[in-house]
Amino acid sequence: MNTSPDLDIFLVATPGLEDALLSETLERGFSGASIIPGGVEFRGGWPEVWRANLELRGATRVLARIGAFRAFHLAQLDKRARKFPWAEVLRPDVPVRVEASCHRSKIYHKAAAAQRVARAITETLGAPIAEDAPVQIKLRIDDDLCTISVDTSGESLHKRGHKEAVGKAPMRETMAALLLRSCGYTGTEPVLDPMCGSGTFVIEAAEIAAGLAPGRSRSFAFEQLANFDPAAWEALRASIKPLTPNLIFHGSDRDAGAIRMSQANAERAGVAGWTEFVTRSVSDLERPEGPPGLVIVNPPYGARIGSRKPLFAVHDALGRTLKERFSGWRVGIVTSDAGLAKSTGLPFLPTGAPIAHGSLKVHLFRTDPLP
Repeated sequence: MNTSPDLDIFLVATPGLEDALLSETLERGFSGASIIPGGVEFRGGWPEVWRANLELRGATRVLARIGAFRAFHLAQLDKRARKFPWAEVLRPDVPVRVEASCHRSKIYHKAAAAQRVARAITETLGAPIAEDAPVQIKLRIDDDLCTISVDTSGESLHKRGHKEAVGKAPMRETMAALLLRSCGYTGTEPVLDPMCGSGTFVIEAAEIAAGLAPGRSRSFAFEQLANFDPAAWEALRASIKPLTPNLIFHGSDRDAGAIRMSQANAERAGVAGWTEFVTRSVSDLERPEGPPGLVIVNPPYGARIGSRKPLFAVHDALGRTLKERFSGWRVGIVTSDAGLAKSTGLPFLPTGAPIAHGSLKVHLFRTDPLP
């Protein structure tokens, strides 16, 4: 197996949270990482690819760039794709699919380009092509340079394998992890979400405190590649030793169904012992015993769930409750509506870049510790 650091490894980021993903990547020991358009890049070998999938909470997926060549027309692309060393990475018995993109290049028809590469793989390696294949090759043609990557993740990495129940406007786990990081959360303080929905922020915070690998319960596309080493992979998984947090992570919601969802999701994630979910409105919110921590909330905003007008009263009640009862706690509010954030009356710091949340652009409104 080739373990030398000769791969460009690309982490796809939630747009607007690239800085937080870079911070996590460097903290996890992936040296030399830097931000490039769309995410974070570093160099490493296949063990680093596996570890990135297993350990990084904020990456959407992990792509390994396996080669590049120039091609100025489809016949040249076909010829060079047939000479490409597919057998070093792909298995002849595992179906593959190919996705292409073309920018500023003489080859401009992405479907035709993908078809040529798929046919080259089938006819030189023998691997079948299928729309639902577990392994995806990504062909990017930019300025006539054809870069070939393999998606080593498979399903998006926000699919941890624990959340079966979700509410109306779910927060992806990868995004939640990066928002927690953006609020300065490191796993050493309590976290409270007063509109917890399916419990994503609370569960993610508890997992971080417990040192649990986000990918511990799922499989990955790289397990279907020719260079996969099952014994080395199992050793890597076994090397991660969880901790026992001495904190409780709190979620509440006025919807009893959401609380049941959160409890079930926490149970599946293995963090039920460190989480507490209760049915209550924001005006009935109580400050937990113990040290101050972080209140983080993704409240409803009209663009997602319905009319905007009644939400001002909800945000006003949230702000008054936090100011009265949560001295010393920091607050993070995720919303697409600056007017709703302002209606809390909380002393927010300047906001950063907009963050893509589905079809919306949201901002993270943060405070320092409340007086």
